[in-house]
Amino acid sequence: MGTEYRVMGLFTDEARAVSAIEAIKDSPWPLRRVHSPVPSHKISDTLGLKKSKVGYFTLAGGIIGFFAGFLLAASTASQWNLIVSGKPVIALVPFFIVGFEFTILFAVFGNVAGLIHQMQLPEFAGLEEYDPRCSGEHFGILAACKADELEGLKAFFQTRGGEINIFSEE
Repeated sequence: MGTEYRVMGLFTDEARAVSAIEAIKDSPWPLRRVHSPVPSHKISDTLGLKKSKVGYFTLAGGIIGFFAGFLLAASTASQWNLIVSGKPVIALVPFFIVGFEFTILFAVFGNVAGLIHQMQLPEFAGLEEYDPRCSGEHFGILAACKADELEGLKAFFQTRGGEINIFSEE
């Protein structure tokens, strides 16, 4: 079997990158990866990416945090059993404040855990096929082709206004 080449088309314009992604879907070359210097809803919509589930992790962390904070304050107060001015030992309003603070804390923990889980970190695959210009102002579209199709894929990106970076895979 021959060498498979990975060709990255680099675009400075988001609209051209979106146009190239749409066009490459109907081409014989498989789309491998897309790099963007900024989050782009147009590119996400074009690729048909699903909505992130990180919000559910944040919500679950917030709910757990509220009950953990409220129960921590209530259990601590009931163990000490200090009655002040005839007020109840477990007063709701002050414990809601503690619950609120724990809601924020655990929501942040849930958010970070959700990001790590959904992004499947750490992932080192694909770093050898990365162009540092994609961290600046270029949108990178990586596609694969066989050795005899290399010129056609290069021409595909160049006719759409992209620069070319070629990676080979033995």
